[in-house]
Formats: sequence, structure tokens, C-alpha cells
Amino acid sequence: MTSSIKKDREVIHFTKMHGLGNDYIYIDCMERMPERIPALAREMSDRHFGIGSDGIVLICPPSSPGAHYRMRMFNSDGSEAGMCGNASRCIAKYVHDHLDPLLNPINLDTISGIKVLSLNMADGYVESVTVDMGEPILDACNIPVVVPTDRISEIRVDTPFGTINVTAVSMGNPHGVIFVESIASTDFDNIGPYMEKHPMWPDRANIEFAEIINPSEINMRVWERGAGETLACGTGACATAVAAALTGRTGRDVILHLRGGDLHIRWASDNHVYMTGPASEVFNGIYQRKG
Repeated sequence: MTSSIKKDREVIHFTKMHGLGNDYIYIDCMERMPERIPALAREMSDRHFGIGSDGIVLICPPSSPGAHYRMRMFNSDGSEAGMCGNASRCIAKYVHDHLDPLLNPINLDTISGIKVLSLNMADGYVESVTVDMGEPILDACNIPVVVPTDRISEIRVDTPFGTINVTAVSMGNPHGVIFVESIASTDFDNIGPYMEKHPMWPDRANIEFAEIINPSEINMRVWERGAGETLACGTGACATAVAAALTGRTGRDVILHLRGGDLHIRWASDNHVYMTGPASEVFNGIYQRKG
């Protein structure tokens, strides 16, 4: 059989995976890195002319002592993100299924530090993954967010849509959590992108809209920095759980209902946030790069 792949084009083997519908393209870069990565993220993520995804994730050799693998994540607009909870769970499943089935837990090197991924197994399969997301960042300078005082809870922001209260939290990337009475009646499509790019965020921010059901359940919808709406956001779920507990709306152990499914978030007594949820592999393929 004659291959139809042109030899003068960069050929990339990939695996499409998702965590609750938050879908990324995973590339094994243990031996070689692709060229022009931001442009590659834009090309591959295009849902009409590419593969279609919220971004790409590179699985690389670690650069920090004690880590087993390194994650680099690029949004669909080509910008690099510091951390992604859904992607980290998918990496844990990828490592088990394709690289090292005996490694558990996995120490994952990220821009936001080493994250510990614990695989929850059932009959030899990865049923779910618990990620130690570390401690939430709650000081304005390190989130970062520009505010008139050091207060990061219920920041009053005047917008074309009225005054909005935002709670700022970083889980390795900046989040603005907005608590609403009803997500269904919220102008999500306009407020989301407006708040993502508001001058209060020097690096832009992920924006979460949270509707409290009871002290242990939250409905959430997310507008992700650099990607727009996604069906789920792991760091966003963690930030929302922290914000809800900080403002006295819930306890520290909650279920987040996202459009793609549920995540269990626990803000433990050690001040670390633990996220548990599924990871799924969709298909494997070969991408023939444009030009």
C-alpha cells in the first residue's frame, strides 16, 4: 500500500481525549517536539479545517526533579496555559494506557508546579483520576487581579450589563467566579468574553458562572480564556468550589455539575484542592500539517 502522506510535510501522531467534554489533542513529545507550536494549536483545534478541540496538550520529558512527565497545554487560540485539570486527568489515563501501566501515582510537571495524579482503577481500567491541584492562590498580586484593596471576594465591577460581583481565585491560572441566581437567565455569551478581557485581569481570566443548588452542589458554566465556552473546566471547578466556600455559600466538599458532567471537588484541611473525575480516549490519528 502506498502512503498518501506527503513526505515534505510535518506528520504528527496524536490521540484525541476529553475530560467531561473538555476535549484536547494529545501529542507524545517524549522524543521530538513539533515545530511552531502556537500555530499548530490553532490549526489542529479548528473544528472545520482541523481535528477540532479546545486546544493541544504536549506530553514531554520532565524538567523538574521528582516529576515523571511534563505537560504543556496550548489553547485553541495558540496561547499557552499554566494548568488544566481535565487535561491532567487525561494525561494520567494516557500514561497508563500507552506509556507505563504500572506508574501510580504520577507526578506531572506543569508551569504551575508538580501535580500528583492518582489513578482510581476498576478491573484494570482507569475509572477516574484524582488530581492534587495544590493550594489555591488567594492574594491579588499572584492571581493576578488588579483591585483597589487586597480583597479578592465579591469584587464589585461596573459593566455594560450592570454591577457584577466577582471572586478572584488562581488554581495555576486566573479565574473570576460570578455567583448567579439562575445560569439559564444569565447573559453568558456577552458577559463571559467581556469579563475575560476586563482590565482587572492583566493576563485575562477564565470566567465561571455558578448557581448554588445546596451546600454541597453547584451548577456551573465556564467561559475559558483563549477558548470560549467549554463543556467543563477542572481548574474552574476548583476555583468555583473555593470561592463558594470562601463566601460561605457551601462547605468544602462539593459536587460541581458542568455541561459535560460532574466533578467532585474537596478543599481539604491541608489547604490542597483535590479534584476527581473521569477521562476518556476518543481516537488516535495522524495529522498532516498544512504548508
